[in-house]
Amino acid sequence: MTLFERFQKKDPVALSKFITYVENQSKDYEKFLSRIYPMTGKAYRIGMTGPPGSGKSTLTDKLAQKLSSQDRTVGIIAVDPTSPFTGGALLGDRIRMQALSSVKDVFIRSMASRGSKGGLAKTTKEVILVLDAFGKDYIIIETVGVGQVDLDVVDNCDTTLVVFTPESGDAIQAMKAGLMEIADIFVVNKADREGASNLIYELDSFLDLKRKKDNSFGKCWEYPVISVQATHNIGIDLLWKKIEEHKKFIQDNGIFEKKRKAQIKSEIKKLIENRIKEITEEKVKESFDIENIVEEVLAGKDDPYSASERFLREAKLI
Repeated sequence: MTLFERFQKKDPVALSKFITYVENQSKDYEKFLSRIYPMTGKAYRIGMTGPPGSGKSTLTDKLAQKLSSQDRTVGIIAVDPTSPFTGGALLGDRIRMQALSSVKDVFIRSMASRGSKGGLAKTTKEVILVLDAFGKDYIIIETVGVGQVDLDVVDNCDTTLVVFTPESGDAIQAMKAGLMEIADIFVVNKADREGASNLIYELDSFLDLKRKKDNSFGKCWEYPVISVQATHNIGIDLLWKKIEEHKKFIQDNGIFEKKRKAQIKSEIKKLIENRIKEITEEKVKESFDIENIVEEVLAGKDDPYSASERFLREAKLI
């Protein structure tokens, strides 16, 4: 039996090998993705972002256990930051989610961000496709948790959760970080701590403006603020209820289809841009003495704008 046949028969070892193959962008990995693409589109994607230490991993753990208890299959992608000094990453989510190791039909994959700036790893979107093609009902994507630039999750998910703790700061700081604009559901974790009620009030007050604005366009999603204590499994049922309500809301109002179309459009553009970049870099190496041009620009004999335009014309790229 081939590895692909094992993948089709839901062999988790084959799944793990193909994810590694895609994550490392091994030879012909795009052909594999092209082959499995018709098998995708069924999994529902939940994004989990928020400041470091807000309890995203614990929350992911509890949601995955709840889904498993309902006989839903779950894939988890947990992205950890890569060290800018060593190039390594502590893939700690496997440690924090040890309870899931014995849970039926839950597959966890930790990924290093590898220098990506948007909160996800470079190949997260591709790994989502692999899990989708494998037949997972739900895929939970937990971001690095870097705050202001942690926004790639929107381009990859159907429902996005932003997780705060009472120590995360006030709602105005959250707004400045850009997280207020990307979330569908707001979660205040560790809600037994001092300051939780104030943060919930501030979030709700700010969201009232967003709710009124959206209602004026006929969009009526409530942007709920949910209080949870993930370690004690308190509030998880209510949170899951709101996720299901959001799923129904976007499906009933045509938003789900619009999101998926936007994601496909974004992916096509990204692939084209990456290929153009590769072609350009190859042509620069082949026929453009860039080091000499740098010297001429430095000496005032040329300029970057004229040089780049000249290269594009000579390479017949414009």
